[in-house]
Amino acid sequence: MRRRRQTKKEPMLTGWRFLTVCGVILLAFFALFARAAWIQVVSPDRLRMEGDMRSLRTTVSSTTRGMIMDRNGEELAVSVPVQAVWADPKQVHAEHSLEKEQAWQALADVLGVQRDKLVQRVDNPKRRFVYLQRQVTPAVAEYIRKLRLPGVHLRPEERRFYPTGEINAHMVGMTNIDGNGIEGIERGFNEWLTSQAGERRVRKDRTGRIIEDLGIVSEARQANNIQLTIDQRIQALAYRSLKRASEFHRATSASLVMLDVKTGEVLAMVNTPSFNPNNRSQYQSFRARNRAVTDTYEPGSTLKPLIVVSALENGIVQADSIVDTSPGWMRLGGKRVSDTRNLGPISVQTILMRSSNMGMVRMALQETPEQLIDTLYRFGLGIDSGMGLVGESTGLVPQRRRWSDIEKATLSFGYGLTVTPLQLAQAYAVIANSGVRYPLTIIKRDKVPQGEQVVPRQHADAVLHMLEAVVGPGGTAGNAAIPGYRIGGKTGTSRKAIAGGYGNDYVGLFAGVAPISNPRLAMVVVMNEPQGDQYYGGQVSAPVFAEVMSGALQLMNIRPDGATEEQFQLAGQEANLVPHT
Repeated sequence: MRRRRQTKKEPMLTGWRFLTVCGVILLAFFALFARAAWIQVVSPDRLRMEGDMRSLRTTVSSTTRGMIMDRNGEELAVSVPVQAVWADPKQVHAEHSLEKEQAWQALADVLGVQRDKLVQRVDNPKRRFVYLQRQVTPAVAEYIRKLRLPGVHLRPEERRFYPTGEINAHMVGMTNIDGNGIEGIERGFNEWLTSQAGERRVRKDRTGRIIEDLGIVSEARQANNIQLTIDQRIQALAYRSLKRASEFHRATSASLVMLDVKTGEVLAMVNTPSFNPNNRSQYQSFRARNRAVTDTYEPGSTLKPLIVVSALENGIVQADSIVDTSPGWMRLGGKRVSDTRNLGPISVQTILMRSSNMGMVRMALQETPEQLIDTLYRFGLGIDSGMGLVGESTGLVPQRRRWSDIEKATLSFGYGLTVTPLQLAQAYAVIANSGVRYPLTIIKRDKVPQGEQVVPRQHADAVLHMLEAVVGPGGTAGNAAIPGYRIGGKTGTSRKAIAGGYGNDYVGLFAGVAPISNPRLAMVVVMNEPQGDQYYGGQVSAPVFAEVMSGALQLMNIRPDGATEEQFQLAGQEANLVPHT
């Protein structure tokens, strides 16, 4: 068969089709190039923002609130690490977390809430954050972590812990659940104790890993610790003694303040009733008040030594003067002022020792109201202490244009004005320190500030030695005596004011200093509304003074009066040889 000769034909290209395809391809490349140029050069902000929203994050460094310590470094308030349990309702619903019923029941059991209430908190899928419980312990947090519930997460936080509990509750105070101070030192010095978390800008990938550190947004600021002037050993002794006495006498409340007369430092400040700041479920507002600085009382006879200083300074009497109190009573403005019996002519020291109202009235009536008020102000009454404690009251020193004789008379034995226990303690510290007043402080200072001579030294020293007789034989404060030490002080018993006059409730006070030979400590004990037959300051407050002051003198290693240094050291060595049980 004859093969036909085959010829290879070349394909023919149509010119317009080729050009069209090339034009479309070029146009597409040009469009892509133009779009890329627009996105990256002309208008990159939007997509850059979209990318940053998906990758940029701000990390916050952990912070710790500052500690509160006593003068010896013992911790009174510390922060401990805990965890907060929170949920992402949107994630809970998206990943069908609620279908794990047993795990949710276990979560409800460990948190101590009903499962239905727990589920109600995450029933809105539009929400992204809700707390399930704050401040859970690390053990509970680890248990929750092992449940592996989708949408349930943990975040670190802090909880404030108070090792001394109710002993320092009023003074140290406490914080709320967010770590902000709401009472006491915690509130008054909140900014100083609070740290500021540092922030860093980072870029994360889709798994949450940091792939780029973009730098610091804000620097962290470390919290500051606070060291108080309180001696926890004396504080614990004072609280135990005051609580026992207030419960025995069924007092509505009681307060105790102890000062170092040489520095103006507060060594102890306690109140009853108290509360446990670690147990918020039993918190009651009336228990949280620091009554030593917030509550005011008419000081009664504890004011008499201050009036005697005023009389000495203004030349009304001399330290060895005799004042005639006969016939033991008088009427002023229709009111009767009297002693329990006619004491006749007695010395100024006996006026204090026997707490003679008539003797005080005889002196006060010879002074002008301005002289009396000026003396009280110089002792620190009616003014703020400057310590920065929450709710501190200035008390009330009366200011009148016209004074009647009965108003001057009642002022002389402690009625018609109000003071806080802290103010009264400062006044006795002035007497103990030869008329020098130091600024009070509850924050430990590096050095003692300059004191101010507010009353003449000789008059303060004269009254100080008169106060020793009050605690001695024949005085009204025999229960305040401490074996081996010379003690000075003054009892006071004032009736509580009610509408239209005075009621049947009393306030029993004792204010004193020790030791007389070289005064170091001043203390005030106030027993508010003691019940029963015993309500005088010498009966309800003086024994507390004796117990606490005796312990404080020993704890501070203050030598007894009359003992030589060698005898004191030998006694201390013998005491250390006695085995403790």
